[in-house]
Amino acid sequence: MGQKLCPKIILEGTRLTFKTDIAFALNEHPRIVGPRKYRYHSPLVSGEWCAFTNYPWGRGLINFAPEEEAKAMETYGTWARLFELLRYYSWIVDRFHLSTRACQLQERRKDYDFRWLEQRLLPLGFRLVLCTRSPDSFRAARAERLKVSGKPSQYDDLDAFVREQELLRRLASESILPRLELDVSGNSVPAACERIADWLEQTGGLYMAS
Repeated sequence: MGQKLCPKIILEGTRLTFKTDIAFALNEHPRIVGPRKYRYHSPLVSGEWCAFTNYPWGRGLINFAPEEEAKAMETYGTWARLFELLRYYSWIVDRFHLSTRACQLQERRKDYDFRWLEQRLLPLGFRLVLCTRSPDSFRAARAERLKVSGKPSQYDDLDAFVREQELLRRLASESILPRLELDVSGNSVPAACERIADWLEQTGGLYMAS
């Protein structure tokens, strides 16, 4: 029996950078989670779940209101503890603490120090993948997204995405987690997954040491 695959990947990036598509693809990728002859439950977590409000596109772990700060921090602590308890499994996270920092900085001018969180994630083997694209490629990506979006208005201001991307780049540079900046301008999810798989193999990110 070979080593057990248990990669832990946090995908960050502004909108239209294919994070969710990549997350689903990674969660079934044989180089990431092993070959599968049938489908089974494998966790895919998202900080973008709007679970703090009882209506669509509400508030959650990323865009929480000031009075929900304690709840948001408790949620991060709960996720960290769950990851620690279930360390020998694969975890793929679609947006997490960097998105919270970016959102809260832009909307409230308040920055949250998540060093405590990263210090708990680092020994578990978590790695950060920042999905980016060239500014001139956002328009074509939006055109494709509008074919399926339930809320097209969220893609009206492409300049806001370019600005957020630069902010996320800065926040990622401050992270203590191993990180990869992944250019998705070519709009190929399979190619993005292969690049991530290559990086994980090269850096020992597919297995837990003990």
